Amino acid sequence: MNTLSFFNPRFTSDLFDVIDRNFSGTENSSKCSLPRVDVRETKDEYLLDMELPGSSEKDVEINLKDRILSISSVKEDKKEEKLDGEWLIKERVSKSFSRSFTLPEDIDSEKVSAGFKNGLLTISIPRRAQAKARTIAITAG
Repeated sequence: MNTLSFFNPRFTSDLFDVIDRNFSGTENSSKCSLPRVDVRETKDEYLLDMELPGSSEKDVEINLKDRILSISSVKEDKKEEKLDGEWLIKERVSKSFSRSFTLPEDIDSEKVSAGFKNGLLTISIPRRAQAKARTIAITAG
């Protein structure tokens, strides 16, 4: 069975991935906020859906190398030079994230595609056809 997992170069255990996701920073930290991901498997492909509200396709970078799919974004806070008044609450700051996934061996890396609509990034990762076993005839010498 093929598996798709979170990539963590320091550890290989899923337990450590869970710890990294849940204890990587405080709740209010904009640098540590990771977007939620849903991954589905069909007979023909893997589908990864990532929620990125307030972002556009220009804010996101996707890389695939050695079966490691990396998705990252850096969104800077817009600097306003002249403001009237003082901030009482300022929660909208720059934010960034980086997520990586170890993909199964049966992917077709040349045909991976991505789409972005209404704050949802969808990545389609096609599967290669599995080689079927065949019987090899033995000839007498």
